[in-house]
Amino acid sequence: MDVGNRTGVITGAGTGIGRALAVDFGRHNGNLLLVGRRTEPLEETADMVRAAGGQAEVFAADITEPGVIDRVTGTARPRGPVDLLVNNAGNVRADHLEDLPEQDVLAMINLNLTAPILLTRALLPSLKGASAERGSILLAISSGIALTGLPFYTVYAATKSGIAHFGKALRREVHGTGVHVATAFPGATDTDMMTSSSAGEDLGFGRRPVADVVTEILESLTAGDHEINTAATTRRKMQDLNKTDPLAVDALLAPKLAALETAVSTHRSI
Repeated sequence: MDVGNRTGVITGAGTGIGRALAVDFGRHNGNLLLVGRRTEPLEETADMVRAAGGQAEVFAADITEPGVIDRVTGTARPRGPVDLLVNNAGNVRADHLEDLPEQDVLAMINLNLTAPILLTRALLPSLKGASAERGSILLAISSGIALTGLPFYTVYAATKSGIAHFGKALRREVHGTGVHVATAFPGATDTDMMTSSSAGEDLGFGRRPVADVVTEILESLTAGDHEINTAATTRRKMQDLNKTDPLAVDALLAPKLAALETAVSTHRSI
């Protein structure tokens, strides 16, 4: 895939992986609509995109609110043929399932799963209408937890698994239309989203630098990959074991449950 000269939308672009992806697409002459809830960090990202050689416009809104998806698509289309959509926005709350407040459950479902499905649905005609030679890029940022479900992340795992399987199904549905559907599976990454968790390498949450993760994502997109795993070595070993012997993962995690519960008890980005 050619990642250069793309026109499109990046959600959750104010910080972390979304910001880094926006800057990288900016380096490749991207013309981007940056979507997020807070104006100030979005404006900072926009300045970085412009400094990198791209164009950027800010759209500050909560994409889970009624009518916002239509406003985003209405703003994106006049900028030119939309041939890029990055569904990156997401939130997390770790806890025992029975202790999760209903509003946090719904917040994760609405932002991590419902909103990207609806935004993809709205922009899919534009993505299909892109140049047949270049095609378009539809990238979703899932999570390594979609590959190996972890305790205290039940709802988050459900949403990230859901968006991953949405991508797989859609990839097969749009085969031959020129839409390249890809899903990234980052493990723990050194972003603002992780600052409220104290889980580290000993619990399988060794954090990788954002720049390294995003570099791998762009390289994998350029190579035409559809599933992009950027997890650290420790997490990959667990993912491999989960494929062949999931009960062994249960046994591996059991002695660490109390420590993991303590480490992630404050992990909340909602």
